[in-house]
Parts: sequence; C-alpha cells; structure tokens
Amino acid sequence: MAHTHGHTHNHRDHGAHGHGSHGHGSHGHDHGHHHHGPVDTGDWRYAVGLIVNLAFVGIEFGAGVYSGSTALLADAGHNLSDVLGLAMAGGAAWLARRAAGPGKTYGYGKATVLAALANALLLIFACGGIAIEAVRRLAEPAPVMSGLIMGVAAVGFVINLGTALLFMRDRHTDLNARGAWLHMMADAAVSIGVVIAGAAILFTGWSIIDPLVSLVIVAVILWGTWGLLRDSVNLALDAAPRGVDVEAIRAAFLALPGVGAVHDLHVWGLSTTETALTAHLVHDRPDPEALLAEAHRMARARFSIRHTTLQLEAGPLPDCPDC
Repeated sequence: MAHTHGHTHNHRDHGAHGHGSHGHGSHGHDHGHHHHGPVDTGDWRYAVGLIVNLAFVGIEFGAGVYSGSTALLADAGHNLSDVLGLAMAGGAAWLARRAAGPGKTYGYGKATVLAALANALLLIFACGGIAIEAVRRLAEPAPVMSGLIMGVAAVGFVINLGTALLFMRDRHTDLNARGAWLHMMADAAVSIGVVIAGAAILFTGWSIIDPLVSLVIVAVILWGTWGLLRDSVNLALDAAPRGVDVEAIRAAFLALPGVGAVHDLHVWGLSTTETALTAHLVHDRPDPEALLAEAHRMARARFSIRHTTLQLEAGPLPDCPDC
C-alpha cells in the first residue's frame, strides 16, 4: 500500500500523520472543533474566579451563621463546590498546556475532559444538597432574616454573573469553559432566586416561598448540567465530540477522486478543544502524496480537524474484505 512518502510498510503501521512531523499545509497543533482557531484555555480567568468566589464563600458562610439562615449556608456550600470546580478546570487547563512526552504522547489534554466530567458530577451533587435542604424546610418552615439574605444574595449575584461573563466567549468551543460558565450562571441563578424569595417573604411573611424557589432553581440547573455530563462522558469514552458528524466525514473522504473505500475511521476528542481522526483510505491514485494533502486539507477546512492520521492502501487488505 502507498504510505505518505511513497514507500510500502507493514499494515500494522499507522500511516501518515497530519501533524507535527510532516510538511503538508494542513498540519499543526492548533486543533479544535466547533471553531477555526486555537483556544487558550489556561489563563487568568480561573485564578480571578477562584479568588473572588472563595472570598465570597467565606462572607456568605459567616452571614449564614450570624443570621441563622440555612438558605445562605446552603448557597455558600453550593458556591464552594463551584470554587472547587473552577480549581479543577483551571488545573486541567494548565495541564493541557504541558508538552507531550515519551510516556504521554498525547500530552495532558485528557485532563480537561476528566475535569469537565468531575464538574458535572459536582453540580449534580450540589443540586442534591440544595434539594434535600429545600424539602426539609418545606416540612419545617422557619423564620428568616429577609433583609440580610437579600443583601448577601444580591452581592453573590453580581460576583457570580461577572465571573460567568469571563467564560462566555469560549463556552461553545471549550467544554471546560462551558463547565465554568454553567457553574457561575447556576450560582447567579441561585443568588437571584434567593433575592426574589427574600423579597417575597419580606412582603408576605410566607417563609415556605424560599424552599419552593430553591427547588425550581435546582431543576433549571440540572437541565443545563445534563448536556455537560453527557458530553464529558462521551469524550471520556473517546466518542466523537458533539457536533462532529462521522458519517459526513466518511462521505467526504469517499468523495475524494480515486478513493474507493474508507474503513477504520475513528474520531475522538484529545481534550475538550482538540479533535483527532484516523482512517484507512483504499485508493487507485497514482499520486498518493497529492491524495494525502487533499484529504488533510478537507478534514481541516470542512470539519476543523487538524490532528489527522491517514493510512493509504493501494488495494483491499484481509482485515477489510468489504473494501
């Protein structure tokens, strides 16, 4: 079969690589899906979010103890889980920037996937804690200090919304940034819910409003978290990233002149922002180098996949009788 440089090689070899070691124009390590440029996931945003939110957790916890408000204590616990989530996301983004080595040839990009998965699980557990507390307070309504609750929650809303806005731009291209954005928006929703509940209690005296609002917010958070959990589990299982149509990629390869069959096509996420592809192309082209260049250009231009490994085969091999 034809290798990228025109020589024959054993079928067990993995063919021509579309990154790093070859000079075709489609190569490089600025990979990504859902975007057409590199995303710098390790930056100052995580540090700012950590410092500001950790300080607020301490203030909110103190206010909860002082006022005897279980709502503020529960919200402080929820905020703390998000601070831990931000720490994991920031740590994973830093790991992803470390260079690959002999033992970890793909580098540490998968750490971003594990962090996204852990973030989703943390959100679900935080929602469980809020729901349990809300149900308990439905059974045993207790008077609360409405004014203090509203004031602290309003400050929390401003802080959480401001932190969320830091990650808004990259939330569609980086699962970790999406996790951080979801965390902070969820906290902002909780905070505004607590403000509204405090105002309602202040004017009506119905303390049962607070746990009811909490349950509604929990449902909203869980709805948003489900997508993050699904995507991060899929990436952990090396499934094709969300929005990448594998059958469309197969059809595009088959549409290349001279390509008669495509097999062993695999598409998976190297990290929350990088997508990789391997495939065997059976062809009858006299110019395998040109075919390889066309295939790399197509993968990059049409599907934003820049980490490609293609094996060119001049005829069907025993492992693919249908070819």
